Parts: sequence; C-alpha cells; structure tokens
Amino acid sequence: MIRISNMKINIEKKQDLEKEILRYLRIPKEDLLSYTIEKKSIDARKNSINFIYRISVKVTNEKAVLQGKNLKNAEIVEEPKKMEEVPKVPPKAFFKPPIVVGSGPSGLLAALTLAKSGARPVLLERGMPVEQRSKDVYDFWEKGILKVNSNVQFGEGGAGTFSDGKLTTQIKDPRCQTVLEALIEAGAPSEIAYLNKPHVGTDILEVVVKNLRERIKSLGGTVLFDHQVTDLIIEKERIQGVIVNNQDEILSDHVILALGHSARDSFLMLHEQGVALEQKPFSLGLRIEHLQEKIDKVQYGKYYNHPKLKAGDYKLSYHGKNGRGLYTFCMCPGGEVIGASSEKNRLVTNGMSRYKRDEPNANSALLVSVYPKDFGSEHVLAGVEYQRKWEEKAFILGGSNYHAPVQRVEDFLKGRKTKELGEVIPSYRPGYVFENLEETLPSYVVETMREGLPKLDRKLRGFGYGDAMLTGVETRSSSPIRILRDENYESNLKGLFPAGEGAGYAGGIISAAVDGLKIAEVLIRNLQNS
Repeated sequence: MIRISNMKINIEKKQDLEKEILRYLRIPKEDLLSYTIEKKSIDARKNSINFIYRISVKVTNEKAVLQGKNLKNAEIVEEPKKMEEVPKVPPKAFFKPPIVVGSGPSGLLAALTLAKSGARPVLLERGMPVEQRSKDVYDFWEKGILKVNSNVQFGEGGAGTFSDGKLTTQIKDPRCQTVLEALIEAGAPSEIAYLNKPHVGTDILEVVVKNLRERIKSLGGTVLFDHQVTDLIIEKERIQGVIVNNQDEILSDHVILALGHSARDSFLMLHEQGVALEQKPFSLGLRIEHLQEKIDKVQYGKYYNHPKLKAGDYKLSYHGKNGRGLYTFCMCPGGEVIGASSEKNRLVTNGMSRYKRDEPNANSALLVSVYPKDFGSEHVLAGVEYQRKWEEKAFILGGSNYHAPVQRVEDFLKGRKTKELGEVIPSYRPGYVFENLEETLPSYVVETMREGLPKLDRKLRGFGYGDAMLTGVETRSSSPIRILRDENYESNLKGLFPAGEGAGYAGGIISAAVDGLKIAEVLIRNLQNS
C-alpha cells in the first residue's frame, strides 16, 4: 500500500480526504481502491490551524502511481501485520482455570485474552459491577457516603473508569492496536484508532467495561464481584489458589495479580506471604483548574470556539532547583475534579471528563516527584503510609466530611488562605472549603510548586494566573510499590504473575492493558504445554 504522511488540511477548508488523496497522488477516482486514517493530529502553530493526517492508501498499481512524481511524503510500505489469533489451549488444561485478580484494564484484557483461548478464566473483582459502582460513586460525590470496596478506585473497570479515559501511551508495541480494537468492539468511539490524543470519556467507559465483561462471560469465563482476594494458598513456594473474603477457596496453578495502585490491604497481605516487593517513587500534589475557554484561547487563538476543534489540552513540566520534577498529569479538558477516596477519613482527588468534554473547567494534576528517601522508613510499605499521612491531613483540613480544601493560585503563591472565589468555581463534590494547601503537602513539594508555577505560566500563558483554583490532595498518581517479577513476568512465588499499574509496571490504560495481555500470552503457552 501507499502511506501518505504529513498531509495538511487547513481548518478553514472542507475536510474531504478522498479529494485530497486524489489531488496529491494525481490519480483518477477509479484508481483509488480504499484508504484508512492511521493518525490524525492538530498543528496550531503560527497563528494557523491545520489537521495533520497519516493515511494508508490502496490503489490499482502502487509503483505506477508514484513513478516520476517525486512525492516526498508518499512511500510504498508493507501492510502492517495483524496480531496472530489467540491460540487455543487443550481441554486438559481446564481442570483448574487461571485466576485473574482485578478488573482494571490489565485484568480485563488478560481475562479476555484467556477467554478467547478457551482457558475459561475466573475474574475476581473486590468491588461492584459498573452499574452498582456508578450509583455508589455518585452517592459519595453528592452525599459524602463512602463505600470502601465500591468507589473511584475499586470496582469494575478499575480507577480508569472514572477518569478521562485517555489512551495515549509512550510504549511501542503492536498489542496497543489489539487493545484499541477490543475497546472499539466493546463500544468505544472508532476514532480512538487514529487520533493522536484519543480518549473515551467516563460516560462511554461505563458501557465499554460492561460489554467487555459480557464478552468474557460469553467465551466461557466467569466474572465474580464482591470477591476480594484476602489470602494466597501456597505450597512449596508455588501458588495453589486464593482465599476470597476470608473464607472461600478457589484453586488454580496460575494467578494473574492485576491489582490497582490503591489495593493497600492487598499489598500488606502479599508482603506477609513473602511475595517480593520493593519501594518505588511516585508523585504528590494538587489538582489545578482553569476556565476551559482560557485554555482554548491560548492554544487555538482566534479559532478557540471553532466547531471543528475539541477542548484544548496541555502537557507541561519543569525541573526544580531542588532536583525534583514538577509536571502536569492526567489533564482533563472540559472536566471536573472528583473525590477519589477509598479509605475512611482520608481525602484523595482525581480528574474526570466525559466524552464531550463540555464542562466549563479544565483540570489536571500538578505533581512533584517524591522518592523512597522521603518516606521516612525502609519498610517496603512506607510509601503507602506516606500517602496516608497527607490524605489524612487533607481530610481534616477539609472539615472531616470529605469536603476538599481549595486555594486560589495567587493565594497559594503568597502563602495565604483564600477568602473568596475569582473566575474559577471549584468543581469538586461534595463540597469545598477555603484553606492554605501548604498544610496538606511536604515543604519540598510546596517549594517546588511555588518555584515552578510561574515557569509553567511562561510555557502556557495564563497557566499560573491568580484565579486558577487548586484542590488538595492528589496522592494516587501511581503505585508506591513494585511487585518484583522475572523476565517471564512471574514473581518469586511460582505461578503468581504481577500485572499492570498496581504492580508497578504500567502508567495508564493502554500500557496496563498491554501488560495484562502479554502475561495472558505467557499463561496460554504454559497451558498449551501442560
């Protein structure tokens, strides 16, 4: 096929790709067999906006089409190889089906892949199905009623369900396409296959994860909710199964441990059982909110409200004088700051957007890197206690009722308590109070943020403007531990396979899903040879 790169179409032109392809290749319409968008992005530089496409094109004769035309952005390429079909495992492997613990992206894709192989996996989720989980989450946001096993962190779909559903990733793995195809098949927008910054949105993710569950079940898998793995069954340093809810045994020789980054009680259980863990760095900070219109004006100029453009986003970073990084993370255009607590009397924030991204505020995490040396102990779970410390401070500062402490950027920079709102109305529910947020963070984090905010403002004009709103505290950017594993993804306990973000091996929906998919492939090979 022919790949055309860097095809620019100005925002003011009609987006007629077929016409542009014919014009660029200088061929008649009958020579064009088909075309597929591989990638679409936006170039908003130089006071103009162009949509940039990479397109694969099938024509009647590739060599004849390109001959003598000197088209610098067109080349003949091989069609990308599709991932091989999931191989089947023999019936004799079904005696003790593999167990998958956790129904986040990693667990769902692992279970789906195993189910396609005929392995009849058992997917265990400590939380509730997404229908009930959504009700519980909205009860928390409206009434401050927290259910510790059904919240933004725990339940079907994992923490990513109540987020923006961003699908950007830095990893280069053909399995990324497999994950996108699985999401599209389950109801995600088809555009995620080619957009440069694809996202699904919480409202659509709720449908997607339910459809993934039903697909797993239709292929012979079992999905059990309100089933928390509370212990492991071990014999001669090999996994023999799990204990659920402190009473029921489920036996298996293969367990994929796709815990989320907030499964703190599970981390403790693993440590007590001798599973090898280690401390790892993560980040700590606040949520920052701006008016979405201001972000759009900075990013798009005079085109800021153009109907062809979606809500603008950003990604910023700064290296502080104290050696710590300050950066934005999980940016949610047209979204809201949400309560993401999973333990009583501890306050956690996160960000969320729906598919349309049409709320008045933009928000992102504003985070500072923290390291094991900051945790105050060499205990492997010291990072967990470090997180809890700041969550408890935020909970108390907010009034001990899951209301969040907030502060205008101008007041934060000057170290004074906010007295009244400016342009930005905090979106956090169930409520907020004016406080000095430096009380919810260690001094070196506050120092880095105060130093870096004006620097980030130079990169994105208005980012550090006085009325921008800060909400505390964000502690769950990534897991505070890593569950060690070897080159075959197996822990020191044979048959136990740590996976995804909670295990310390991923940093988003796609990378977590790919990690689960890879481990499922390893298990399928093991089952084929059993």
